[in-house]
Amino acid sequence: MRDPHATLVSLIRESRSILVFTGAGISTRSGIPDYRGPDGVWKTRAPVDFDAFVSSDDARRDYWELKLLSWIEHRNAPPNAVHEAIVRLERAGLVEAVVTQNVDGLHRRAGTSLDLLVEIHGTHFEIECLDCGIRLPPDEPYERFARERKPPLCGCGGLLKPATISFGQALREDDLDRAFDSASRADLVIALGSSLSVQPAASIPLVAVERGAAYVIVNRGVTEHDRHPGVTLRLNGDVTEIFPPVVDEALAEAGNES
Repeated sequence: MRDPHATLVSLIRESRSILVFTGAGISTRSGIPDYRGPDGVWKTRAPVDFDAFVSSDDARRDYWELKLLSWIEHRNAPPNAVHEAIVRLERAGLVEAVVTQNVDGLHRRAGTSLDLLVEIHGTHFEIECLDCGIRLPPDEPYERFARERKPPLCGCGGLLKPATISFGQALREDDLDRAFDSASRADLVIALGSSLSVQPAASIPLVAVERGAAYVIVNRGVTEHDRHPGVTLRLNGDVTEIFPPVVDEALAEAGNES
């Protein structure tokens, strides 16, 4: 049987249009807790439903309290070797899109181009008004809430909310369209650090697979796609140890070192 490391190197080297799909497992090495894992922060940070956020002052206050904790974690977290390896793939012209379930902004900070990045569950690095739709930098609203402990309002009087997708809130159609369109063009999908259990995001890689694209999953622990017949290669382990050296080897062999 061929060495899995060598197989992934070959798949990357032979690809011209890679869809990179990422989940929480790529960010734990940056100090960001996994939300949904066995020891995830869901146990101590119960989510606030979107409808409750809209209708209740107390729910909005609880929501902003939880998001303030996450913002501090995300703001101080550095991108790691996986984020940087994805940027190297982009600079080599091999990336069709980076679709992430993460809201931590680490792909942005590592240098992934925003025109290739789809933050399918939103981002902590913007605040949005639910009425007028304006997007604001995050620091001032979070700092205002930290001082006053009152959920901030937009200048138009509308509710401000971190631009992440809450439980019960619909995903943004533009982001879904971009993600599925990218999957329809990809010749290789690499899923990194995701359990592939949250829908509809987890269906995005399968659009490419159904067209015949190769499908690689790198994750510590089981995923919902492990038994899918379209999986080309399954690597179990720490994505930060597996993926960056594979990228470097594939780019070096192709003469695309950066």
